[in-house]
Amino acid sequence: MPYPVEIWLRGDNHATTEAIADIPRDPKAWTEGDVTYVLTAMLRAIDRAKHPDAEPDRPVSLRGFSWIVNPFEGGVVIAIEMTLGAIVAGPFDVPEALLTTLIQRALVAANPPVSVAVH
Repeated sequence: MPYPVEIWLRGDNHATTEAIADIPRDPKAWTEGDVTYVLTAMLRAIDRAKHPDAEPDRPVSLRGFSWIVNPFEGGVVIAIEMTLGAIVAGPFDVPEALLTTLIQRALVAANPPVSVAVH
């Protein structure tokens, strides 16, 4: 099932709409991998909106942005804000606490802590 994505680029007076598709599971059964897929798709969508001629599968990094899971129309949405603009995906039929936990875990997995030894 495709899920709507609203994109607002900083400096524009309008939003554009895209969709995220090909998520293999229903949101209530999502894994950290599914959430990583959704976040990556969101970041690529906002990048395409700003740079339409760029490669569609450019690498993205799951860091450097603010995010929140918010209730909306009987489900929840994922909202990301960054210097480039903002993007909101959903609504997804999944408990807010579960999606928040999955996002936190996905971000930690994508950005493992670096240990530094000082001698």
